[in-house]
Amino acid sequence: MTRVAAIDCGTNSIRLLVADADPATGELFDLDRRMTIVRLGQGVDKTGRLAPEALDRTFAACREYAEAIKSHGADRLRFVATSASRDAENRDDFVRGVLDILGVEPEVISGDQEAEFSFLGATKELAGSDHLDKPYLVVDIGGGSTEFVVGEDHVRAARSVDIGCVRLTERHIRSDPPAAAELDAVRADIEAALDLAEETVPIREARTLVGLAGSVTTVAAIALGLDAYDSAAIHHSRISYKQVAETVGRLARSTHAERAAIPVMHPGRVDVIVSGALVLLAIMDRTGAREVVVSEHDILDGIGWSLA
Repeated sequence: MTRVAAIDCGTNSIRLLVADADPATGELFDLDRRMTIVRLGQGVDKTGRLAPEALDRTFAACREYAEAIKSHGADRLRFVATSASRDAENRDDFVRGVLDILGVEPEVISGDQEAEFSFLGATKELAGSDHLDKPYLVVDIGGGSTEFVVGEDHVRAARSVDIGCVRLTERHIRSDPPAAAELDAVRADIEAALDLAEETVPIREARTLVGLAGSVTTVAAIALGLDAYDSAAIHHSRISYKQVAETVGRLARSTHAERAAIPVMHPGRVDVIVSGALVLLAIMDRTGAREVVVSEHDILDGIGWSLA
């Protein structure tokens, strides 16, 4: 066994996985899995720079993760950074800070690399499933971008587009609850991005839609009527189009306070969940998917498996 540590730093959250990896099979046995909302991408879409307070929040989380990695005695560490740090002019400040705290330089990966990690993490457990048709369309709805990946046992085509729950919210949503015109503006951006994705990824050919990341898992938790967030109940749940549409409608009509009162809602997602949910619904509309298979395993697991 090799003890590995994987960190995924996105636009909205930073996550840690420490696991024992079996080099022969690529299996991961979780020891520590955690997530912190740091909103690293705060204002990046507008300013092109990482805000000082966003860097401070991220570095504080890195210090906590460094202690956890040390206590578990991980042999290998890989730190992957995605959309916000790709876009920022001052990403060197971010790189230096992470290197000082964790002793590794963050890999600021491309959207295509992000897509491949997401596909690996999401589909490895589905390989032996005989009740899900291939090819899969894996969609990872992040804070700054959304990745689209079509494949069977490997990636056939992938595309990252700049629609994410933080980016869309910062661009368009000012009212509480969101005004109809604001929601229309979000939808217009999503549709334009789907057009771009379809230039290179045959998303309508997929037979199974697999959804990843916090926007999708939160929509699933609400649709399932959970009293508290339960990863085991959410992982590999199958949420129908009707359930997604009803949940999106409920969220879009809700005030910030009403969304915050939903038991499964993470405080860091309250202000951005409407945009993220709209992305999921638009993808289902565009592809004709009757359901989404929800995965709690995603890019973080793909990073971990890459170390096995």
